[in-house]
Amino acid sequence: MLGATTLLVASLSATVRPNPLFCDHVVLQQGREVPVWGTADEGEAVTVEIAGRKAETVARDGRWLVRLPALPVGGPYTLTIRGTNTVTLQDVLVGEVWICGGQSNMERQLGLRPGQKPIIGWEREAATANLPQLRQFHVPQVTAGEPLATVDGEWTVCTPETAPDFTAVGFFFGRALLQARGVPVGLIHSSWGGTPAEAWTSGRTLGALPGYAETLALMQAQTRDPAGAARRYHEALGAWCQAHDAGTMAATPWYAEKLATDDWTKSDEPGLWEQSGLPDFDGIVWLRKEFELSAEAVAGEAELALGPIDDIDTTWVNGVEVGESGFYNTVRRYKVPAGVLRAGRNVVAVRVIDHGGGGGFWGRPAQMTLTPAAGAPVPLAGTWLRKVAVSMAQCGKPPVNPTTGSNTPTVLFNGMIAPLQPYAVRGAIWYQGESNNGAPQEYRRLLPAMIGDWRQGWGQGDFPFLFVQIAPYKSMTPELREAQLQVWHETTNTAMVVTTDCGDAEDIHPADKRPVGERLALAARAMAYGETIECSGPVFAGATFEGGKAVVRFTHVGGGLVVPGGSLTGFELAGADGVFHPAAAVISGDSVVVSAADVATPQVVRYGWANVPVCNLFNAAGLPASPFRSAAP
Repeated sequence: MLGATTLLVASLSATVRPNPLFCDHVVLQQGREVPVWGTADEGEAVTVEIAGRKAETVARDGRWLVRLPALPVGGPYTLTIRGTNTVTLQDVLVGEVWICGGQSNMERQLGLRPGQKPIIGWEREAATANLPQLRQFHVPQVTAGEPLATVDGEWTVCTPETAPDFTAVGFFFGRALLQARGVPVGLIHSSWGGTPAEAWTSGRTLGALPGYAETLALMQAQTRDPAGAARRYHEALGAWCQAHDAGTMAATPWYAEKLATDDWTKSDEPGLWEQSGLPDFDGIVWLRKEFELSAEAVAGEAELALGPIDDIDTTWVNGVEVGESGFYNTVRRYKVPAGVLRAGRNVVAVRVIDHGGGGGFWGRPAQMTLTPAAGAPVPLAGTWLRKVAVSMAQCGKPPVNPTTGSNTPTVLFNGMIAPLQPYAVRGAIWYQGESNNGAPQEYRRLLPAMIGDWRQGWGQGDFPFLFVQIAPYKSMTPELREAQLQVWHETTNTAMVVTTDCGDAEDIHPADKRPVGERLALAARAMAYGETIECSGPVFAGATFEGGKAVVRFTHVGGGLVVPGGSLTGFELAGADGVFHPAAAVISGDSVVVSAADVATPQVVRYGWANVPVCNLFNAAGLPASPFRSAAP
C-alpha cells in the first residue's frame, strides 16, 4: 500500500492533502485531543480515522481541521484521511511529542559539523541508535514577515544511519525519555544558530514589550513599501549613531576623506576582533584603509568588495557613502559611483556595529578588493587602521533592519513556529540565550513573554517549558545565567538545566551534549509526568550573615549537598564596600558556611559568578548548583 509521501508526489491533483507534519512515521501525542489539518476543495467533506477514533469536518476557505479524541499510546497505526480522494499514513505512533527549539546549541546535530568539535562519543551513540520509537521532524530554516500556514519536512525514524542528523540535545533527551517512560517519543526540531529570542516571538506579543515598536513598524512598512522601509531604517540607524557613536558625531566624522589618525591602531584584516586585540567586545568600531590608484583607474564606476562583516556596516569612499548592510553573513559588494575615486590617494572608511558574538571583517583576504573600471583589482586585505567608538553596554542595541534575516524580531516565529500550531505536544525544550547575552534584564522580560506566546498559540494551557542555562564560555556573562534563574523562579511550569560542569571556555558550542539532554529528560519526568525524582541541582534559597560568616541555604538538595572530590570552590564574599574576595566554604547539612579572611563583616555572597565559573557544589543526585548572588542589604 502506498504511503502519504508517495501519494502526494504521484497525485498532485488530489484535493484532500494533510499538512506535511502528518506523513508516514509521524508521532502523535497521547492522552489529549489531537488536531489534524490540511487543505481541500471548498465544502469538501473530510474524515480522519485512526485506532478506532474518527473525526469529521467540512473544508472552509480551502482548509480543514479536525480534532481526534485522545489516542491510545502505541502503534504502529494507520491514519486514513478521506475526501474525494484517500490519503493513508503508515507507521503512525502515539506517544510523547516535544518541541526542540533554540539556537546553535540546539541546532547542533549529533554527527560531525564543519568548524565545530565532535560531540563527545557521537560515533558510539549513533552506532547503537537503533531506536524505531524515537523520531524527529526537522523544520527547515525559513524566515517570514507574516505567520505561515504550513511547513515542509518529514518524520525520520532514528537508526544508526539517521541519528547523526538528529539534534544532539534532542537525541539524548528523547532517548532518555524513551528509556524511562517506555513510550514512543517524537521530536519536532525547530532551531537556528545565532538567533535571539525576539526572532522566535510573535508580533502580537512583542508589540506589548518596550523597545520593539519601531522595528515592528518598519516590518509592516517593509510589506507595503520595501523602498520606503529601507529609507526609514537608514534614517533610524543614522539617528541612533548620531546619538551614540563618537565617530559619527565628531566635528570631523571618522568617515571624512582627511582625518587625523595618530591615535588609531593598526589591525590586520580580515580577522574577527576577538582574535585581534578586542576580546569579548561588542559595540562600534571604525576601520580605515588608504590605497593608491592611477589616473586611468579612476574613470567610471568601480566595485568595492569587503567580504562578510559581522554585523552591520556603513561604508564610505573618500567621504562618500557607498553602501550599508546589516547581516553578518552577507558578502559586501558596493558600487562606487563615477567621480568618487581620485588619481593617487584614496581612503575607504567602514563603521562596523557588532551587537553580539564575533565582530568585524571575517571573510577571506581575496574577498577584499577595489575593482576599478579599468585596470587590475586593488587588494585591500592587510594593514588597516582601527578605532573603538563605543561598547554595546554603553550605547544599547541599534535599530533592527527588517530585511536582515534570522535575527529580525518575529521572523522565525512566523516561519518556524506558527506553522506547527496547534500540533498536539507535551511540552518544549529550549537551548538559547547566547544571542541575548548583551541585555540580560531585557531577556528576563523577553523569555517569559515568548513562553507565554507559544503557549497561547498552541492553546494547550501552560505546557511544560524546559530550558538550558547557558554553559560556561569566555563571553557568556553571569548576569544572563541569573536572568535565566529568575525566569525559572517567576514563570509557571518551567524548569532549568544547569551546565556549569559541561561547558567550554574557548568554544561556545560545548561538545558534551549528553548530560544536557539527559538533565532535560529528568526535568520532563518530574514536571510533565509527575515522577518523584530530583530534577535540579541545589538552588539558592537565602543567606544570613553573622559572626563574620555567611550561612547559605539551598533547596533541591537531592539527598544532600556534596562536593565531587576536593574542597568547595566558587564562593565569594563582599562587605559594605561591594568588593568581592574568594571565600572558603564548607557544607553544613543543607547549607554552606562561607567565610573570607579579607571580609570581616560580609554582607553579600555569590557563587559561580564568572563568565567561566570554576565551581563544584552538587547534590547527591549528581546535579550541579546554579550560580547565584544574594541581594545587598
